[in-house]
Amino acid sequence: MIWRRRLWVGVQDAFLAVVVIVLGLAELWIPFESVYGDGSPIVSSIGVVLSGAAIALRRLRTEACIIVFVVWLAIGVVTLGHMHALFFGQIVPFMVALYSLARHGRGRVPWIGAGVAAATLLFGDIFLDTLQGLDEIVFHWSMCTVAFAVGWGLRLSEQRAVAAALRLSDVEHHAREETIAAVAAERTRIARELHDILAHSVSVMVVQAGAAEQVVGDDPEFVRRALESIRSTGTASLDEVRRVVEMLRDPEDAVMLDPQPGLAALRDLVEASESHGLHTTLDTHGDLGSVPAGLGLAVYRIVQESLTNVRKHSDASHARVVVRVSEAAVELDVHDDGTAVGSGHEGRVGHGLIGIRERAALYGGEVTAGHNGSGFRVSAVLPAVSRHG
Repeated sequence: MIWRRRLWVGVQDAFLAVVVIVLGLAELWIPFESVYGDGSPIVSSIGVVLSGAAIALRRLRTEACIIVFVVWLAIGVVTLGHMHALFFGQIVPFMVALYSLARHGRGRVPWIGAGVAAATLLFGDIFLDTLQGLDEIVFHWSMCTVAFAVGWGLRLSEQRAVAAALRLSDVEHHAREETIAAVAAERTRIARELHDILAHSVSVMVVQAGAAEQVVGDDPEFVRRALESIRSTGTASLDEVRRVVEMLRDPEDAVMLDPQPGLAALRDLVEASESHGLHTTLDTHGDLGSVPAGLGLAVYRIVQESLTNVRKHSDASHARVVVRVSEAAVELDVHDDGTAVGSGHEGRVGHGLIGIRERAALYGGEVTAGHNGSGFRVSAVLPAVSRHG
């Protein structure tokens, strides 16, 4: 709570003020060796108490610190220069006040306070014999200047820290927005592609049902096979629907009519990568034809995005793509021999990787990516059967 913080600040500053007042009064009445001049102890005590009381407001009402200088300037004028010169009763409150004005003062208050303090010191240098020595002048001016400079330096450091924190917060905010936009764009793309796959599956089912209808009384075996094919195709289609049921499509994004690529198109993808100057090899293991269309598309897109990142964001000369198909899963690995160049390093682990992970997660898969000492590697494992059954 703000009021609790203000209360705690007030207590701290009040304690500091009491310490300053006690030291100043002790300096006068014991007295300490730091007391110079022929002033009245009573008048000087009043000055010590008033200037100490002003310090109690040094953070809650920073402008009150100017009272420290005004009090002693007024005493000097009223007594015509017949006053004490004190260390704990004057120099210490001066230093605390100047530091507080520089550190916490707003607007022109620090500079107004510094001006009043300078006028008070000049008055003492001119009218107090005990302060006219060169060593005394250098001492009290140096102490006060250092106090103001320290306060001002801490003020600037705080302002830079706050500005840096604000910039960091702004960068993180934009990064979150860009990440959310990248995820949404990738999900929209996945939904569009799966729409095409589902449309193809439904078209096959319609054609098979029509053919079976024509021979329903003449060829029961053909009808049985057609129904079995319809059942299999429908089951696969339902799996795809289950994965995208929570996705939102962009209503302005036109559906592409070209057939979606799958594992059979990986060879073309590698050849295209070769044509762009990246020597690429492809190793496949297992029956690629047994992979469902949706899963095959996911693998294709992951490989495509990985190779694109290699070409754009590294100095690699060679990349290797390995795809292994088993009854349990499809495993893929894309490894290059390059290092990140320029700002592209961030891109390699940025939106492209977000899209890869989104596409793998759609099939309950996992992705690992990073530098492994000899290049950059993207590995993914996509279960052949969805976790969602």
